[in-house]
Amino acid sequence: MSHQNIRIVIVDDHSLIRETWRMLLQNVAGFEIAGCCGTGTEALSLVQQERPDIILLDINMFPLTGYDIAEKAAELFPEISIIGLSVNSKPKHAVKLVELGAKGYITKNSTLEEICHGIREVYQGRYYICEDIINSIADGEPLKGKTI
Repeated sequence: MSHQNIRIVIVDDHSLIRETWRMLLQNVAGFEIAGCCGTGTEALSLVQQERPDIILLDINMFPLTGYDIAEKAAELFPEISIIGLSVNSKPKHAVKLVELGAKGYITKNSTLEEICHGIREVYQGRYYICEDIINSIADGEPLKGKTI
């Protein structure tokens, strides 16, 4: 039985963050980093070229935000799963990204173990919202009538 690696593209406008994610994730069994980039334009081009399984996407970028990139990538590449990876831990950010086509949302406070778990869940076709967001909801952070 052949095992295929989960191919990941990392999109973050901070080079140190991108390279840190690359170093951490490339050493995880079953993961392959298909590429890294720092802008929305680069992201769409890289995704078109590499056709990864997963896009790990920062939402705080400029001039194209992660929301812009997620919406466009979901439209152009519906077979590729998008996971938001952000410092923003308010549920509204996760909800907005999922509404635009993402399958997951993980905060940068998440452990490497949780990030890997989230990637695997999304790869298997499920949605994944990290504990940081779930705990915010449990603590009473309003979702304004939206469900994840």
